[in-house]
Amino acid sequence: MQDHEKVATVSPVLSVQDLKIAFRTRGNWTEIVKGISFDIAPHETVAVVGESGSGKSVTALSIMRLLAPETTRIDGSIRLLGRNLLSLSQEEMRKVRGKDVGIVFQEALTSLNPLASVGDQISEALYLHGLPYGEAEAVRMLERVRVPAAKQRVKDLPSRLSGGMRQRVMIAMALACKPSLLIADEPTTALDVTIQSEILQLIKELQREVGMGVLFITHDMGVVAEIADRTVVMYKGQVLEQAVTRDIFTAAKSAYTKSLIAAVPQLGSATDGQPQHFPLVDRATGELKPVTTRPDTVVASGEPVLSVQTLVKRFDLGAGFFGGPAGRVHAVENVSFDIRQGETLSLVGESGCGKSTTGRAIMRLIEPQSGEIRIDGTDIRGLAPDRMRDMRRHIQMIFQDPFASLNPRIKVGAAIAEPYLTHKLGTREEAKAKVADLLQRVGMDPSVANRYPQQFSGGQRQRICIARALALEPKVIVADESVSGLDVSIKAQVVNLMLDLQESLGIAFLFISHDMAVVERLSHRVAVMYLGEIVEIGPAAAVFRNPQHPYTKKLISAVPIPDPDRRNMVRQGTSEELKSPIRAPDYEVPKRVYREVAPGHSVQEWQ
Repeated sequence: MQDHEKVATVSPVLSVQDLKIAFRTRGNWTEIVKGISFDIAPHETVAVVGESGSGKSVTALSIMRLLAPETTRIDGSIRLLGRNLLSLSQEEMRKVRGKDVGIVFQEALTSLNPLASVGDQISEALYLHGLPYGEAEAVRMLERVRVPAAKQRVKDLPSRLSGGMRQRVMIAMALACKPSLLIADEPTTALDVTIQSEILQLIKELQREVGMGVLFITHDMGVVAEIADRTVVMYKGQVLEQAVTRDIFTAAKSAYTKSLIAAVPQLGSATDGQPQHFPLVDRATGELKPVTTRPDTVVASGEPVLSVQTLVKRFDLGAGFFGGPAGRVHAVENVSFDIRQGETLSLVGESGCGKSTTGRAIMRLIEPQSGEIRIDGTDIRGLAPDRMRDMRRHIQMIFQDPFASLNPRIKVGAAIAEPYLTHKLGTREEAKAKVADLLQRVGMDPSVANRYPQQFSGGQRQRICIARALALEPKVIVADESVSGLDVSIKAQVVNLMLDLQESLGIAFLFISHDMAVVERLSHRVAVMYLGEIVEIGPAAAVFRNPQHPYTKKLISAVPIPDPDRRNMVRQGTSEELKSPIRAPDYEVPKRVYREVAPGHSVQEWQ
C-alpha cells in the first residue's frame, strides 16, 4: 500500500471545504479565495502551490484565524480535529493556536521578538498552554530541531542567529506544544539553497517522529517535489487540480500546472557552456516554447570593463580593553576578478560569505580598506565624490527588493528619468522619450510611467528597476540577488530580459546570487565565495560539471531536484552554521595558494 493510500483511510487532521474569503476595500467586497476544498491526514504533507496572488497564503492565515475580522469575510468550513474553527470565539482560537496547530512564517526575523531570547520565546509558547516550561525545555526543543550548541544559543537574541538557525527556532516554537498540524508558509523562499535543503529535511524528519499533518505553502514546484505527498494547485483563488504529487508531475491536467513545473530551473540544462534563455511556457497549452540559439556576446579583446584586484573590506567590532576593536569581520579578503564587455560573472555563496559586500564595495557604497577597482581602466578608489558620481554613469546596481528600491511617492516614470536628469544628459522632454524607450526595452507599455510602484507586481517592479539602471547606458550592472524573491516563471522572464539586454547593448553583469540553477543558465563564468574569499573560479560549465572545492560541491548538491520519486531520500545534510568570518584584531590572513584545474578554472587549496 502506498503512503497516500494509507493516509486516505484515517480521519483528516484538517478538512477545508468550500472555503471562500473576501476582503472589503472602499466599501466593496472582493473575493480572493473562491470555494477551495482539501484534506490533510496525519503523517501527510499537502503542498498548496501557486504564484503570488493565487490566494495560498491567505488560505493559511484563514486557518489560523489571523485575518482581520473587520475587513474579512470567510465562508465555508475549516475543521481541525473535527472542530469547525470558524465557529470558535477569539478566546477559544487562542487555545487552539500553538497547541493544536503551529505555523512557521517565511521571514523568521520579523516573526520573532528581537528583544527576547529564543529560549524565552519557546518557553512562552509552553507557558501559555499550561505545559512544563523553562530553559531545560527550550534547550530540548532547540536540540530537537538540530540547533548546535543549544545550551549556549538558548540565551541568544534572534539577531545573533543566521537565517537558517532563526527558521529552526521558529519550527521549535511551532512544535513546542506537539500540535497535530504544522502550517509552513513559504518557510524556505528567502533561504540559501543549502539551508533550504536542511530545513526541508528537518521538517520531514520531525513529521516522521511526531506524526503531524503538514500544510506546506510555496510557489516552487522543485520544493513541492522534495516534500509533498499530495499537491493542490491554486490560481487566482481557485483550485485547478489536486492529486498525489507524483501524478501531478507525470500527468498534470491543467496548462498552468504544466507551466509551473516547466519553469523550475534545473541543473544541467545549460549544455553548450554559454548563457541560455530559460524556455518560456505557453500558458494556454503548458508547452515549452522553443529557445533560439544565443550568440556569444563576450568581447575578449581590449581592457576588461571591470577589473577588481586584491579587494579587502573588514568591519571593526566593538571596543577592546585598550580602546582598539574587539575583533574584525573579514567580509571581503583579497578578492580579484575581471569582467569583459558582454560577459556575466556570477558571485555565488551562502548568506554571510561576502558577495553582497563585494558588490557594494565595487559601487563604493561602502569604502574598501585596500585593493583596486578599475572601470574601463580608471581606478575609482581614489576619485573625489563629484568624479565618482560621474563614474557611476558606467556602473549601476539592481537591488534584491525592487519595492524598497523605489520611492512609493514617486511615479515610476519619474524614478526612471531621475538619473538621466541628475547627470544632465538631456532635457525633460528628452527624458520622457527616454523613459518610454526604456520601458519598451524591458517589455512594458510606456503608459505605465504614470503609475506608482505599489500598482505593480514584484516582477514588474524589478523590470522598472532594470529600466532605471539602463537610463545612463552603463557598461556594467551589478545585480545583487535581483531575482531571488520572484516566482519561478517571473524569474525566468527577468533572466531572459537580462540576457536580451546583454546581447543588444553589450552590458557586462556581475550577478550576485545563491541560486545555483539560475546561475548556471545566466553565467559565462562563476566565482564561488566562502568566508569572504573566492575559493573557486572558472567557466560556468567547468565549475558545474567538474567542481573541485568541497564548498562548491556542497552548494551544487543542495539544489532541489523536481523529481517526486526522490522525496523519501535522506540527504546528507548538516545543522552546522556557516563558519564565522570574525577574527581577532591581530589575525594575519594566510597566503592562499590556487591550483589551475583547467584553462581559466582555478581552485583554492584547502586543508
